[in-house]
Amino acid sequence: MTLVIRRATPDDVPALREVMGAAIAELQKAFLSPEQIAASQAIMGLDTQLIDDGTYFVVEEPGGTAVGCGGWSRRATLYGGDHSAGRDAALLDPARDAARVRAMYTHPDHARRGIGRMVLAACEQAAAAEGFRSLDLMATLSGEPLYTAAGFTVVERLADDRTGVPVPLARMRKKITS
Repeated sequence: MTLVIRRATPDDVPALREVMGAAIAELQKAFLSPEQIAASQAIMGLDTQLIDDGTYFVVEEPGGTAVGCGGWSRRATLYGGDHSAGRDAALLDPARDAARVRAMYTHPDHARRGIGRMVLAACEQAAAAEGFRSLDLMATLSGEPLYTAAGFTVVERLADDRTGVPVPLARMRKKITS
């Protein structure tokens, strides 16, 4: 099956939220408790600023069904959706800051088929074209193996406990090679 990657538009938001919700609910079951999965729903999700900036991608199967998504950002926020507290829209300096890889999700029915790698490659290429020399991201435990295989290394482990339930995360970094 040939998948297509393209820039997301505001019309994609309902499908993107559906992919994200399914991914958070299903793909983290092997790593997190039900309470941590619920907390993940509160701290993760779609930041529509990425769509407005033209840095967010949707991956579709033939027929136009969204099966994955993700993007990158030239802004300071590292993770979190529109509903998350503490977002920072300040622009990063490509000469000294790392671009952010953001909101990477694959529908559970399509996991481990190369969708994440496809999105990461598009992000790296686009960030490099704007002069960024490295990428940062905040990984969930379920996403960490993909990012490690793609050349990211853990620079910090932490737990986001804004909801009162700590969700383990890993800040990861990769030098852009393209």
